Amino acid sequence: MLLSEIQKGTSFRVVKITSGREIARRLADMGFTEGAEGIVVRTGFLKGPMHVRIRGYGILIRRSEASDIEISPVEAAGIAT
Repeated sequence: MLLSEIQKGTSFRVVKITSGREIARRLADMGFTEGAEGIVVRTGFLKGPMHVRIRGYGILIRRSEASDIEISPVEAAGIAT
């Protein structure tokens, strides 16, 4: 499943980044590393950017970049916000 496909309020765990090296490095710098857990806080109107909370930070991410992040949904109890 891809990060760009999930709905507001869904908790997730990062499985892998499938983008090019430069974008993958930038996403890793923002906290999107294998095993990191987060939650989708809100989604933009008409497939706009997504507001994601990961590793204690709120991040806005483009849908095109979110489609490069493979995730697995998790229970909300495991997320530290």
